[in-house]
Amino acid sequence: MLNRNELDPDRSPKARFGVRLRTLRDEHGWTQEELAERLGYSGTHISAVENGRRPPTSRFTSRADKVLGSGDRLERQGRSLRQPALLEGFPEYVALEVHAAEIRLFEVGLVPGLLQTPEYAAAITTGAVRRGAITEQQAEERLALLAKRQASLERTPAPLVYAVLDESCIRRTVGSTSVMAEQLDRLNAFAELPSTVLQVAPFELGERRSFDLPVLLLTLANRSHVAYAESAQQGRMERDMRFVQPMLTAYHQLQVEALSQASSMAFIEQLRKGTS
Repeated sequence: MLNRNELDPDRSPKARFGVRLRTLRDEHGWTQEELAERLGYSGTHISAVENGRRPPTSRFTSRADKVLGSGDRLERQGRSLRQPALLEGFPEYVALEVHAAEIRLFEVGLVPGLLQTPEYAAAITTGAVRRGAITEQQAEERLALLAKRQASLERTPAPLVYAVLDESCIRRTVGSTSVMAEQLDRLNAFAELPSTVLQVAPFELGERRSFDLPVLLLTLANRSHVAYAESAQQGRMERDMRFVQPMLTAYHQLQVEALSQASSMAFIEQLRKGTS
């Protein structure tokens, strides 16, 4: 087929929907125009949805499921698009993170995703589902993405990973005491790797703590830098060094103020004894 664009399902949730729609259309042997006629849309509209340029509406997914005989698969996937599992900017960040030469992260309240055990991560997503913040399908998507991010750390050469955890990350019980015990053991194993540095920013830092929200900083293979920061409702990736450089400086200041890795591991070991 001429002028058939290659679709990358990992590019974005909209791209994944587009791939599924195209696959179902191909199974019926229909062109975009033929599917468009059956759905009551234009061929241009179908093309835009398949290529991730236009999000599918509820009306579109409902009609597509009926015409394509796909049960409610498209409607469920479209619903997750309208209630996204990930904050804006994060998928774009992850696409760079899995190839970064250096990763710097700071987290408050929760152990960072890259350092989480499967049980700890599952407890977090289960809690979000129970609160109605995300669906079960979105929880599965989050866990799958997290597994992909963690697996990327095992590449050769391994990226350098610098992690500063606010004391709240290791004091807050997630899941159960046994889940926390395994999680603290995981932090210890992480710190022992030759390509990692793990530090704790104790509560006593007070106003000397550089950040109040989670921050992720990447150094790419070409030595350029990217920053990603988020609040509860919004995420933002930044490439402009006018904004990234101050964050890098603040991160380095935080590393100086935080406990050394040796002191951090001793601190974590003391907490670990309380979960035995």
